[in-house]
Amino acid sequence: MIQTIAAAVIWGLVLCLLPGVGRRSDHSIVVAAVTIASALTLNIDPVYVAGDAVLGGRNVLDLCANILMVVGIYFLSRAILRAADPSELPTTPDRFGLTVLGLVVVALIMSFSLIAAPRTSTSFMLDYGGQWIAAIYSAVQFVYIGVVVSMTGYTCFRFRGDMTRPYFRIAFTLIGVGCALAVVLVLAVLGMDIFHLLGDLDSMRALSVVYDGAVMGAMTFLCAGLALPPVARRLARRSDAKTESVLVNGLTEVWEKTTGTRMEVRLDSGVNNAEQRDFARWRLHRMLVETQDALLVDPPLGKSLSNRDVQVLARAEEYLAVRRADPHKSARDIERRTAFRGRRSRRTSGDATSQARPQAQPPA
Repeated sequence: MIQTIAAAVIWGLVLCLLPGVGRRSDHSIVVAAVTIASALTLNIDPVYVAGDAVLGGRNVLDLCANILMVVGIYFLSRAILRAADPSELPTTPDRFGLTVLGLVVVALIMSFSLIAAPRTSTSFMLDYGGQWIAAIYSAVQFVYIGVVVSMTGYTCFRFRGDMTRPYFRIAFTLIGVGCALAVVLVLAVLGMDIFHLLGDLDSMRALSVVYDGAVMGAMTFLCAGLALPPVARRLARRSDAKTESVLVNGLTEVWEKTTGTRMEVRLDSGVNNAEQRDFARWRLHRMLVETQDALLVDPPLGKSLSNRDVQVLARAEEYLAVRRADPHKSARDIERRTAFRGRRSRRTSGDATSQARPQAQPPA
């Protein structure tokens, strides 16, 4: 049951990550999530029994699941370390990490080949963990996982304060807590292996309760922390798109009024609107530039602008300027700033033109 719930939680993470795959250059986090989810899925009893029967009924599927798990943990760690440290480029090869991972996989294969496990078992370590080589097989996997998640958790807590976006700070905290629980899980597994070798089955069963709780806690916190940034970014983009659409609608009347008699200032970009990922922002920038061009070419047009028109221009100018200076500032913060500015400042159209022109930059 625990494996089923844990697999469902991390497959949910995969669904949260998939919509942003096209926007990211580094897909380590997606690879990690899919790999770990696959490893947990293979350990679900009906899946394990059916899959291992295909592979000969000698628990080879347990080896496959464990290899997938350590590979997934490696990619998970790499993704988090890159997010924490901007100097870590996606294209930078991690020769040391890959070498250690390769050695761990080889050690898993070699130790597994020496375990006497003649029949399929959905509780592999419970049935065969009394063998020294089985304990070594388990220790290789979980010591590696423990070291990697310890480093990852330390990195999360160390760099969380450096994150400029609040949701990243929250995400790093959740991931750090998840890594701490994963370390508890590793210690519980190693303790169970030792008690099994010593024949102390009561202590082993007592630790299994800690193991079950640590699995659920680690998966929940890790998945919540990893899912938060992409979900928050999507919500922020929707909020920005809504704000930009409102600004475009407000600027349309001013744009028509100023450029209607000066058609030569209207730009012909030749860009297909359907190809614009942030069309509303692109449209807002273009309308603002064309309006400013019209006012520069024909200054008397400024007299036709009302106070409301000037405020609309100021809001559009401020939004684009702040968005370019700080792409991560929320649209709501920008709206509050421009509204406050509009209440306090009644600028002439000439001032709006001369000051807005150098600040209106193409959308980031």
